[in-house]
Amino acid sequence: MSQQPQTSRPDHSEVPQEIVQLIAAVNNLPPEHLPIVQPALAQVVDSTRRRRRILGLVQDALSQLRLDMKYLVFDLEATRRERDEFRRKIEEPDQNEG
Repeated sequence: MSQQPQTSRPDHSEVPQEIVQLIAAVNNLPPEHLPIVQPALAQVVDSTRRRRRILGLVQDALSQLRLDMKYLVFDLEATRRERDEFRRKIEEPDQNEG
């Protein structure tokens, strides 16, 4: 019994349209050529899916980093305001004495 690789029904959201077209073209090849081409095609599809997953993870990480940076900048500005206010309160009694 011949087993067709996963490339016969790819998830269209995981692979580019060009690869979907390539899969369709490969599946239309004569049966004697399929064992030669399908393993390489399966590797291409798998690596494409893996790259897309990695790209998604990197984009998520960058988004989280941007958000974290905004929080850090906000916290830094608030800390500076608090410091400046504290300094002003400390310096006020000194000015009244002199």
